[in-house]
Amino acid sequence: MSNPSKIWDGDQVRNWLTRRVAAAKLDQAAADRRGYEARDDYDKAAAEEWVCSRLQGAADVNDQPAFAKRIKDLIGQDDYPVTGIYDDVRFERHVRGYLRKLAKMTKTNEGFENALRYQ
Repeated sequence: MSNPSKIWDGDQVRNWLTRRVAAAKLDQAAADRRGYEARDDYDKAAAEEWVCSRLQGAADVNDQPAFAKRIKDLIGQDDYPVTGIYDDVRFERHVRGYLRKLAKMTKTNEGFENALRYQ
């Protein structure tokens, strides 16, 4: 891990994950209302919800190296079982991309203070 200038705050990360789950659910509902042309947006929001919901309940959120290892383990997973999505391949691509984004945020310990819906 790099030496971040600020201390890892597990509560802030957990709060950020909770807010991202709520925002992803809203994004899925909006994409669902838009119909056929918004299938990719729906899968993207479903991937974000899947990732954040898997990580928010983990006990290792309070420990930065353990949280980074948990993300790395999820990236190494072969498949991500979920129902109700439009395209499995696209969903898995979005999951891996979102996990890489979280891995970078975890390594640098930046971005978890941004709790706005749109990022």
